Amino acid sequence: MDYLDRKLIFEKVDHTLLTQSATWEEIKQICDDAITYQTASVCIPPSYVKRAKEYVGDKVAICTVIGFPNGYNTTAVKIYETKDAIQNGADEIDMVINIGDLKDQKYDLIEEEIKQLKEACGDKILKVIIETCLLTDEEKIKMCEIVTKAGADFIKTSTGFSKGGATFEDVTLFAKHVGKDVSIKAAGGISSFDDAQKFIDLGASRLGTSRIVKLAKNEQGSGY
Repeated sequence: MDYLDRKLIFEKVDHTLLTQSATWEEIKQICDDAITYQTASVCIPPSYVKRAKEYVGDKVAICTVIGFPNGYNTTAVKIYETKDAIQNGADEIDMVINIGDLKDQKYDLIEEEIKQLKEACGDKILKVIIETCLLTDEEKIKMCEIVTKAGADFIKTSTGFSKGGATFEDVTLFAKHVGKDVSIKAAGGISSFDDAQKFIDLGASRLGTSRIVKLAKNEQGSGY
């Protein structure tokens, strides 16, 4: 894969570090790498958003996670988290749905929560993580409908903290069922440029990964 092909992949990468043990020095390093490789954003823990924004300014977008990784916080807590993150400088928000509500078929509750978080986001991007590895295909299709109706910007496969990450099959399913104004983010386990390109070819316009930049730096990626 040549330089231009890789550059087009980097432009779709949310360069991610969400491990519990992440230090500020490590966060600074992925910010530096994101600027060097011109990734779409860095995706980092909420506690680092303010410092990261002060560190990078407008050189790269700051993405953070809400209700992460389990999604079972109350809506009020998720709204507060979202507003706090944006006040601290977040440009993009990746929220986790309440998966128990989906299993209980409480579709209205999920849609209303997404709508409220989108309102809290204002003009910032909202991505909705549905944790595909825990869902049936029917539940995934239903979430495509709910995310579309709720007006979110992206549907996202995974947190990277459950029993599986993004699959080609899930991105293909999303592409068939999500609304025309909703984009797709594949996240978790993307470990090669070839896989990254295939996810893009199947319809993903964002990739959540720590490994692609590390591959470019000839380092071994790990975790998300």
